[in-house]
Amino acid sequence: PFISLSLIAEGSPREIFADTDLFQQFMIRAPQVSQLGAQLKKAGHQLKVFPVTVEEARDGISKALKDKPGKVVIKENGRKSSPEAGETVITVDHLDFTYQPLNVRAVKDVSFQIHKGEFVALIGQNGSGKTTVLKNLLGLLKPTTGSVVVAGLDTSKAAVADMARHVGFVLQNPDQQLFAETVEEEISYGPRNLGLDKDVIAARVEMALKQVGLEDKRLEFPPALSKGDRAKTVIASALALDPEVIVLDEPTTGQDYRGCHQIMQIADALHDQGRTVVFVTHHMALVAEYARRVIVMTGGKILMDDSTRNVFNQPDIVRQAYIIPPHITELGHSLPAALGLPRTPLAVKELAVPILARLKNGKS
Repeated sequence: PFISLSLIAEGSPREIFADTDLFQQFMIRAPQVSQLGAQLKKAGHQLKVFPVTVEEARDGISKALKDKPGKVVIKENGRKSSPEAGETVITVDHLDFTYQPLNVRAVKDVSFQIHKGEFVALIGQNGSGKTTVLKNLLGLLKPTTGSVVVAGLDTSKAAVADMARHVGFVLQNPDQQLFAETVEEEISYGPRNLGLDKDVIAARVEMALKQVGLEDKRLEFPPALSKGDRAKTVIASALALDPEVIVLDEPTTGQDYRGCHQIMQIADALHDQGRTVVFVTHHMALVAEYARRVIVMTGGKILMDDSTRNVFNQPDIVRQAYIIPPHITELGHSLPAALGLPRTPLAVKELAVPILARLKNGKS
């Protein structure tokens, strides 16, 4: 079938990114500093130069606030923190993994624990070892030395089928996990294999469809769906097994702005239900917005393991892993301390709200 294409806008980056209605209608991802500029513009406080770079945003905000006396007390917008250390659901103990026959040591003496209900991002450049760690968590790879225990199962001994009862996973390419004729059949496959009662299976399928928003696509052929809906189908298939842990490997690869946030909002909702979520991504804005804890890897080892804000509050160390913090965080670091704005904002609104407060009130 032919796809109808149409031109929706044309202009310089500054002109396009300043069109707030366009981005709201088509859910296009603008640079975070442009999103900030758009929010200020919408509130009637447009910067002299609409920003498309961190430097332009820094200069514009500094000029806009330089004559505003006083200092606003800033409380960085609240985010649900990870739970207090309690039940451990994942234990990685001195994990080493070497790919054979090339004798490539991809992971070197890695240890960490993840507790029930945490929302953890595992990040690092290509070749850092993060995907190898992820596959060891799933039992798809077995440790060369050391151990990995997930939901009480030693992954070196447990069958992948047994792991699937406790760990739901979504691969980078959802097509590798789809095989049934309909979405409904795809989701029901796992529970059927567990030998569950028909009524239980039906209830789990309904629950999973509802959680990912695919109720109206239950009879459609999975490979014919959009990439976002294919990923949702795989997530629903995992949820139907009622796992304790959800693992997502680059879940937003190839997704547009809307699709990225739909997938991550599903993960966020699962976290709210008390499930443990671990995800790998190169998209630092999503890490900042959703993860409560970040494990940074480089050269097969852990470089950092801390709360999301504490990790991005150390940009010089983060860059050792060839990772660039989100633009909005870089902007926070570059603004003069005298402005009284958050140093390490993790989302656009964390700067927009206090800036607008300063512009509106003029002083504290």
